[in-house]
Amino acid sequence: MKKTYQVIGLMSGTSLDGLDIAFCELRLYNSKWVYDILEAETIKYTQVWLQILQDAPTLDGLGLALLNTSYGHWIGQTVNQFNNKHNLQPRLIASHGHTIFHRPQDKMTLQIGSGAAIAAETGITTVSDFRALNIALGGQGAPLVPAGDELLFADYDACINIGGFANISIPSPKGRVAFDICPANIVLNYLSNKIGLPFDPSGSIAASGKINEELLNKLNNLTYYKQPAPKSLGKEWVEHNIMPLIEPTETDPRDLLCTFTHHIATQISKTLPQTIGSKAFFTGGGSHNTFLINLLKEKSGCSITVPPAKVIDFKEALIFGLLGVLRLEGMTNCYAIATGARVDCSSGALHLPPKKRAR
Repeated sequence: MKKTYQVIGLMSGTSLDGLDIAFCELRLYNSKWVYDILEAETIKYTQVWLQILQDAPTLDGLGLALLNTSYGHWIGQTVNQFNNKHNLQPRLIASHGHTIFHRPQDKMTLQIGSGAAIAAETGITTVSDFRALNIALGGQGAPLVPAGDELLFADYDACINIGGFANISIPSPKGRVAFDICPANIVLNYLSNKIGLPFDPSGSIAASGKINEELLNKLNNLTYYKQPAPKSLGKEWVEHNIMPLIEPTETDPRDLLCTFTHHIATQISKTLPQTIGSKAFFTGGGSHNTFLINLLKEKSGCSITVPPAKVIDFKEALIFGLLGVLRLEGMTNCYAIATGARVDCSSGALHLPPKKRAR
């Protein structure tokens, strides 16, 4: 059996780098999935959108509902521009949306970016709201990438994505285990902002700093790291647990960057397989951080693979494209073992637009 899908995957992470758009071809050959990222681009947020998304958690219910719609229409318009620029005709759009709240303990998660608005703007079948069903089934709603790791990157013993948060998925006899490891770029970018930079290129500024051992010990001893999987992190956790540790200090931001990068490397290295010959696959914006990757190589006995830039930057958008295809076909795209839900599910809200684009 051979089936081919041309799909656009969309991802907006907590670090607010922009909207990742990846036009991918996914091919199913006798139960094995193969991928190509044919066109990809990160659309940087304007200062206006950046401020809107940063302020979103403070909005009331009506304000959030209006933002959900307007942001969805903006996404749809942006996808139209991308398609026109590259002369593309995708069959499907799969949108993660932008996370505003993530509180699985209260059975609630919110990713804005109305799928209906995207479908109306583009005239293309759209899958959105991937986390909600899993949350309703008692899961963490995260991480969702394990299905993609299982189907596209099974040659590796661990897949790690370093974005706003670092997460990992690992095959096991019972299925693919996955969880959020620790905050990453969400904190590194915040610290970089303190010295007037949007982020720390290649980790060079962190490398110039010194470790604050007392702070590093406090970070490494946070309760979350002792909890068993499945578990997940959100911006709220960072505000309640990380910020109270780094905000009161008078430590130079360069030293804070150095300390927190060591913290990330320590927590990731603890999760990696230590068997001789084990291979780990690293993606996400944090994988461009040479200082962090070198620390990981020092701390881990695992062989670390960092792929070409297109895969580093657009793997999550690619995987959401695959999750959208699986949802379209009614196939499992969210694993109970990875999220703590009662059962596996095919998650995502499906929006089928009229045959002619709505105006």
